[in-house]
Amino acid sequence: MTQRSIPHLNQGPSEEGTFPQRSLAVGGVCVENESAAIMVSVVVLSKANATLNWCVNAFLPRYPPPPPIISLLSSTPTLSRSLLSTKRFSTMDGSKACPTKELPLGIDETTEEEYASQSKLLQEFTNIASIDKAWIIPGSGNGSQAMFSFSQPNVMANKSRKFIVSSHISKESSKLVNFQWGPFPIEMTGVSVIVPSPSGAKLLVVRNPEKDSPCQFEIWGPAQVEKEFHIPPTVHGSVYTDGWFQGISWNSDETLIAYVAEEPSPSKPTFTSQGYKKGSSTDKEFGNWKGQGEWEEEWGETYAGKRQPALFVINVNSGETRAVKGIEKRLSVGQVVWAPPISGSHQYLVFVGWSADTRKLGMVYCYNRPCALYAVKAPLYGSEADGQEIKDNSTEDCPVVNLTQSISSAFFPRFSPDGKLLLFLSARSSVDSGAHSATDSLHKIDWPVDGVPCSSMEVVDVIPVVMCADDGCFPGLYCSSFLTNPWLSDGCTMIMSSFWGSCQVILSVNVLSGEVSRISPTDSNSWNVLSLDGDNIVAVSSSPVHVPHIKYGFLDKESKSTAWNWLDVPSPTNECSGKVKSLLSSLQFSIMKIPVKDVSDNLTKGAGKPFEAIFVSSKAKRTDPIDPLVVILHGGPHSVYLTSFSKNLAFLSSIGFNLLLVNYRGSVGFGEEALQSLPGKIGSQDVNDVLVAIDHVIDLGLASPSKIAVLGGSHGGFLTTHLIGQAPEKFAAACARNPVCNLALMVGTTDIPDWCYVEAYGSEGKNIYSEATSAEDLALFHSMSPISHILKVKTPTLFLLGAQDLRVPISTGLQYARALKDKGVAVKVIVFPNDIHPIDRPQSDFESFLNIGVWFKKYLF
Repeated sequence: MTQRSIPHLNQGPSEEGTFPQRSLAVGGVCVENESAAIMVSVVVLSKANATLNWCVNAFLPRYPPPPPIISLLSSTPTLSRSLLSTKRFSTMDGSKACPTKELPLGIDETTEEEYASQSKLLQEFTNIASIDKAWIIPGSGNGSQAMFSFSQPNVMANKSRKFIVSSHISKESSKLVNFQWGPFPIEMTGVSVIVPSPSGAKLLVVRNPEKDSPCQFEIWGPAQVEKEFHIPPTVHGSVYTDGWFQGISWNSDETLIAYVAEEPSPSKPTFTSQGYKKGSSTDKEFGNWKGQGEWEEEWGETYAGKRQPALFVINVNSGETRAVKGIEKRLSVGQVVWAPPISGSHQYLVFVGWSADTRKLGMVYCYNRPCALYAVKAPLYGSEADGQEIKDNSTEDCPVVNLTQSISSAFFPRFSPDGKLLLFLSARSSVDSGAHSATDSLHKIDWPVDGVPCSSMEVVDVIPVVMCADDGCFPGLYCSSFLTNPWLSDGCTMIMSSFWGSCQVILSVNVLSGEVSRISPTDSNSWNVLSLDGDNIVAVSSSPVHVPHIKYGFLDKESKSTAWNWLDVPSPTNECSGKVKSLLSSLQFSIMKIPVKDVSDNLTKGAGKPFEAIFVSSKAKRTDPIDPLVVILHGGPHSVYLTSFSKNLAFLSSIGFNLLLVNYRGSVGFGEEALQSLPGKIGSQDVNDVLVAIDHVIDLGLASPSKIAVLGGSHGGFLTTHLIGQAPEKFAAACARNPVCNLALMVGTTDIPDWCYVEAYGSEGKNIYSEATSAEDLALFHSMSPISHILKVKTPTLFLLGAQDLRVPISTGLQYARALKDKGVAVKVIVFPNDIHPIDRPQSDFESFLNIGVWFKKYLF
């Protein structure tokens, strides 16, 4: 299984600089070269709010960098080097023998040229930057300041390069908006996370430590760092920046910051040459050595080595940092926000808490973990001078209040601008059914006038779970994140992104009436909101054949129309190589409706509706030969493929493959009935849906039955290995990334054994789940697994496996691959020793899709 939309297949992570010579429009002036652009930009930006001066200094290293590495030969050998490596040998008498080429392991002479040519093209796609976040800071008059966060894989360093691009937004009229971009991006070297204050006057920069070093907090003003604090590991470890437990929140007067960080390392037993030393501590002393102590549960995949998330508050004037008291040890905390301040009353913090009384099951991608909103008193500060010491409170003085006892899931808390409502998202349909992801719901609580929360507050539905929507209507809420400030100026309209079938769309939600409107265009592209600029929206739009572009949305108040208008925003980050542009311009895509085959009477209405598939192809004439087809299957199974841009999939399209991305029944974005039709039927219903989709494109004359390959990761790998066993004549080649091949083996080693039960038994598996799996359960798991069909497999198959995967441990893929080798099937296995489930480290991602391209070309051309 994997997350709702798969970053390691959709974005090449995602989870992602230099720019070619070009003409730039800067402040409405067109200039023909970079030097002129810089000169004009400096003039324009000098008029902008000084807040943007953060960008020049805040993201540079705080200390001098180490000396540059002079010799490239001393670095780790790279794939591109090894592809063309040769050795020369001399005879004993000094005469030179003919050069003998030494090929890398797994590469033969027939595929070497393919590797070389494909790797050059893949690098061009890899270099495309991804737009991650944006912050808009109000300015004077009709202008505002913007910071955009981008990421780009640095394959040579095997890291993601993150950088900031600044812009001044000027509004000359309701229909004319100019973005005046800074001349160059600024790389965020060593920066873990940045969070502007509500007014935009300050910027928090966090640099997480390496090993046992202090955590570094910097408070930046318009032109310089104003405060710098080093939080020792005895107070806490790294600040959580994972997007789930992560929570960093400024209070209203911008003097305090609440945040989530790893609790300090526990004391471990100390030993000397004389044996155990009493009074163990965390300090290292000469002549001593530390034992391990008792093992503690972690939250599984991606959280290996991470300590329990805990809640802290720092005074930005004094640097005084304290843990918030009163929170039980069993609660892991996250997503903290400040409650509205009430004059003369104690300030409260609202946070999400996940309870773990027994085992901590895997958290990432799993929305079915029960959680609740809690309120707790923040540490008190004196009101006199800056730097006032925190007044300590006993645990008895600050009890934690559970605000959502009546609902099994509550997260992403957001207060309305007037402080009267607390809104939150819920995955109760996931928790109650056991499916790792399902249809969300939106709820609200009336916040007490006196600011003192209690556990008896009523939870009111704003958007309930949608079971089955009429064609073209809102299919339900599927949100993977909320903006920090999602509110329009009316105080009751939230702006958010959600999945709508195979697209991501932007919604406006009236939290008083519950009215939901789709405000992004009804094209087939995917749209994601980045930030709000007052009552206007900054978003990003893309498609399988269009790189991400920034868009600016507004309502035409003069015409009083309710339809949103969207402007294209020229941006230096829209640039990609001419070759990539040319290749993408030759492609097209569409969303297909695939009728369900053999609809039975016991299916719900939603489960009987057509499912969707995204078809990407060249713009070739109907008389041209049909390109080979690659069927691509998402994980989950409760995830979805979106019509957003994927560098890796665009690469596959550009080397001559048509793509069919199948959103089989059970995918999110299509209503709860369709989603819940799959648990208990994996390996049959989802497999049949994929085969029906393939036959559909064959019948339309869009695919040749003899030139079909299949690719999938996680549950998509489960389907891939099922398909080559259940339909052994159908596929000329296959690739499985960290595939689920044997549930009976996986259940005892994965961080989510409950997933095996729910997907095999259906919702009743939630109650059957046990750490001591019975023989009957193991027999069922084996019968529903791809390995039960392995004797029929004849398809050449590439396996890509992450050795550190806790979700689908490497043993399941290796077992299946070895069994195929034993029966003489062509198999290639690549193991990435330091990768986890997504296999999204830049070098691993690059090598993965390079091998996929070469493997499929070998067997389909």
